Amino acid sequence: MDSVIALIDCQAFYVSCERVFDPALRGRPTVVLSNNDGCIIARSAAVKAAGVPMGAPVFKWRDELEAMDAAVLSSNYALYADLSRRVTAVLETMSIDLERYSIDECFVTLPALDRDALRALGERIRRRVRDWVGIPVRVAIGPTKSLAKIADEKAKADKRAGDGTGVYVCPPEPDLDVLLYRTDVGDVWGIGPSYEETLREHGVTTAAEFRALPDPWIRSTMTVVGLRLARELRGQRCLDLDLVGPDRQSLVRSRSFGAPVEAKAELRQALAKHAQRAAEKLREEDLVARGISAFITTKTHGPPPHYADEAQATLDEHTAAAPPFVRSSRRLLDVLYRAGPAYRKAGVMLYAIRPRRPHQGSLFGRPLQDDEALMQAVDRINGTMGRGTIGVAAAGLPGDRDWTMTRDNTSQHYTTRWDELPVARA
Repeated sequence: MDSVIALIDCQAFYVSCERVFDPALRGRPTVVLSNNDGCIIARSAAVKAAGVPMGAPVFKWRDELEAMDAAVLSSNYALYADLSRRVTAVLETMSIDLERYSIDECFVTLPALDRDALRALGERIRRRVRDWVGIPVRVAIGPTKSLAKIADEKAKADKRAGDGTGVYVCPPEPDLDVLLYRTDVGDVWGIGPSYEETLREHGVTTAAEFRALPDPWIRSTMTVVGLRLARELRGQRCLDLDLVGPDRQSLVRSRSFGAPVEAKAELRQALAKHAQRAAEKLREEDLVARGISAFITTKTHGPPPHYADEAQATLDEHTAAAPPFVRSSRRLLDVLYRAGPAYRKAGVMLYAIRPRRPHQGSLFGRPLQDDEALMQAVDRINGTMGRGTIGVAAAGLPGDRDWTMTRDNTSQHYTTRWDELPVARA
């Protein structure tokens, strides 16, 4: 094997992003909240140590957070996405190939060096990401993706115990077998609750016991997927890096409202805003779409009335321009809307997506050149002045959107808006 796989995992990513531009948060307990400031979706180490669980409603832990003087921040996804891109750009300078697995995780391939050399390379990667972007990361290295995942859990545990630096390289046999005996079978990447239950019923409780099972039994019980996992744990690479990514089949844009919405006009604004943003995303990815689905929903629990529905429409042509999707969202809302219920969420989904390239148009569709030229102008303005500077009138003005999410403690858009760039003073 001429290469190994490393998992680069950003530590407490959302919290770390906030700390890059706000030194006062460094060393201070910090949490980041979900949309509408509802639940805790990121915690600093001090908050985790205090027993505050992930996903907990913030109001239930308000007293504990105040007692430890924790900073409570609204989510700033534009900032997190931009810093994620910067981390990826740094990793591309130090790796052979890269797969962006999630906003805070990347798989990369590295040369197959000896263990000490790989550990030193992992430390260099950590330092470069920290120095160039400001984000602390763990580097976990193994011969396969599955073993790199297990190495990441080991690196996390060692660092939590104060015994590691955040870099861990899988050992050779027989030490690898010892590591896998200490790894619960439910912690193996790709083994879900159903397979875990089946394995435990057969007395298999560790990753080492799982990989030692006979291949025919694994295949008959867990299909070829389970067999690949077992072989990955044996050091046989079966899961390659996804360098291109799967073709996008759909694109969803939705948000919960900051307060219940009853007025049709506000729902119309929300759907227009989501359609506009979805079209922007298409253009960013050089895609076009022809189908749109709109949906609205009330709360799903508690006293009635409860209501949820969706409707679909197909455009005459594939496009990435916002106006056709906005117009369709208005017509779909006419079908969906019922007076009376208090709506909590609305959104759109674009489908029938394909790459943007010259293609045969419809004989009966309206020409879209004007829409495309308009979108190019809009994108240039928003690219220069900041996202949201200009948009469709149907989405309303930012100050008039009473339906928008509650984000009372959002940090600045330090890297994506000219007027919020940080200023350094001597």
